Amino acid sequence: MTEKIIALEGVSLLDFLGVQNRNIKEVSKFFPTCKIISRGNEIHIKGPSKEVTRLETFLNDLQAHYQKFSTLTPAVVKNYLENEKEIKDSLSLPDDVIVHGNRGLIVKAKTTNQKKLVQASYKHDIVFAVGPAGTGKTYTAVALAVKALKEKQIKKIIITRPAVEAGENLGFLPGDLKEKIDPYLMPIYDALNDMVHSEKMKEYLERNVIEIAPLAYMRGRTLNDAFIILDEAQNTTTMQLKMFLTRMGPKSKIVITGDVTQIDLPPRQKSGLADAIQKLNKIKGIKFIELDGRDVVRHPLVVDILKAYDEADK
Repeated sequence: MTEKIIALEGVSLLDFLGVQNRNIKEVSKFFPTCKIISRGNEIHIKGPSKEVTRLETFLNDLQAHYQKFSTLTPAVVKNYLENEKEIKDSLSLPDDVIVHGNRGLIVKAKTTNQKKLVQASYKHDIVFAVGPAGTGKTYTAVALAVKALKEKQIKKIIITRPAVEAGENLGFLPGDLKEKIDPYLMPIYDALNDMVHSEKMKEYLERNVIEIAPLAYMRGRTLNDAFIILDEAQNTTTMQLKMFLTRMGPKSKIVITGDVTQIDLPPRQKSGLADAIQKLNKIKGIKFIELDGRDVVRHPLVVDILKAYDEADK
């Protein structure tokens, strides 16, 4: 058994504990193996070591929320408890299951190379997933990002994609930044909607926990504590991809997806993805995963279409 004391600093005890300790009672129900006692502006917790550690992290998260928003309602506590339940559930998932999605959906790696992509992401901070359409590159990357967020390995998800059709100059398009880039990110939204509840998704977007940003807007930033996905990387220039890779900060992971057979750049302009495959494949900590027709998880005809194009190119 382990005992810890958490000091409550700069909080209203009535707001934090709830009327008649309602907030803490809800937390106690979720951590039944732990004993929680409030004494003045201290909370004493006792229980199994692992549960006490999780409970301590949970209470510190609630305290951080209060200090940021100056309130802690029962609804907020319930929301945090639901997120904690997702973390607990994910810890008991089979190895090939990445995350539990909406409506009972189980998101898992379905092919050998998808499983390699998952394992590579666990072991390496930068992973390139290269392969044709329909091989689950983007979907798997989004699942890995959602899993990392639910398990609090990172603090936010950043998703970016080059908008080649608009020449990366999105200023002339109507609407705000999100509205300008949204048409290029529908595959990402489709994947997120499978894995994150609509209300939670709305909250994440409003709080920038999930951030959508065109590649041109990444310059000058340092991205810490984040899971960053660069989709359609074959349409980056060499300088754009170099710029993107050097944005990486501490405690971050990057997954870059692309298909070198579908480059939409102007003629004579080299793809940043093709360039990176040549220059970065020997760096320790960076892993390249190649997917092929055997990994296609769309309609069976897609496999035949890819084979026909490959044969014609040869």
